This record gives sequence, C-alpha cells and structure tokens, in this order.
Amino acid sequence: MNFEPILYPLSGFFMKLSDDAYDRKKNIALAIIAGVLCGSFIGYLAVTSADAACIFIAILIGTVLSLKVDSLNHIAALILFVLIVIYIGIPSIGIVTLLICSIAAFLDEIGNDNTLIINKRVKLFFEYRFTLKIAVLSFALLGLLQSTYPGLKVPGVQYFLFPTFVYFILFDLFYELAGLKFNTIYDGLNSIFRVFRKID
Repeated sequence: MNFEPILYPLSGFFMKLSDDAYDRKKNIALAIIAGVLCGSFIGYLAVTSADAACIFIAILIGTVLSLKVDSLNHIAALILFVLIVIYIGIPSIGIVTLLICSIAAFLDEIGNDNTLIINKRVKLFFEYRFTLKIAVLSFALLGLLQSTYPGLKVPGVQYFLFPTFVYFILFDLFYELAGLKFNTIYDGLNSIFRVFRKID
C-alpha cells in the first residue's frame, strides 16, 4: 500500500503544529510530541521512497545550514529522523538533485521571516517557500520527460515521479492549514488531553 498520500500531509501538519506549539504557546510537551510524530513520518517516507529521501534530506540540510534547528522539538524530530535513516537505510538518490534541492531549501529558510527583504512579492515568495517547490516541480517535469525519452539521463541527477510533486504540495498545504487553524486545534487538544497544558 502506498502511504505517501497520507504521510506527506500528516508530516506537514505535525511539523507546523510542533513549530507553533513551541513558538506561540511555549508548550514544550506538545511541540516535542508533534515533532516526534513528524520525524517518524518523514523517516518512514525517506526509507521507502527515493524522492522523499532526497526532498526531506535536502530540507534537513537547508534547515541545519540556516541555523533553524534551534529548539527541543526540532532536535527531537531531527534525531529521530536521522536514527531511522541510519538504521534502516535509504534508497539511492542523485547527488546533484540533492545539492540543488538543499540550496533551494536553504534559500527558502534564510528568506523566510527575513526583515531585510522589503519587496512584498519577494517576501511572499519566501514566506511560502517557492524556491524548493520550483526545484521539486522541475525534477518532476524532467521525470515526465524521461518517461517519454528514456535515454534522457544525466549522472547524479535524480528525476522525481510527478505524483511526488503533488504529495509535496499536500505537505505544504497541510503545513499552512495547521498554522491557520492552530488556535482551534490547540484549544481542542488542550480540552481533551490535559497533558498538553502550557509549560512555563
């Protein structure tokens, strides 16, 4: 069974839930639990799909290089993801594709919430992390092209399956949804599970 249509959006949802629980509510318990769930889901995706492995390792590299791994929930998710990847192993990925996606992820991270960027269109571009989206779309389109022209191969370049781009958009949509509906989600969780109370 293909779990990618389920795990991509869940990963995005719990990633944002973890970030906002920590940043907006200072609820370390919820942030770590959501981070662990996110790390587990992307870890599973990475060891079962070469496309997912390339994308999420690139996001990891971009986040680390931009010094955005700066809280307990980030560290917990990072450690779990790395342990899963090391213990189980990942499919073969293209080093050139990984490099390009890592640069794209890095640019998105340093551009997001950057007070030096004044232009509204540029701010919007980085707010929704379009650099990596364009990179993933480009490799997905190349994958479609290769299905027509099988001889289209470049050493080190990994072409993505086009559904990977669709899954990645789902990842991002649920990331944004979790942010938009965070207060409603948080209040609901807080009323059901008292363990998710704010930790001062």
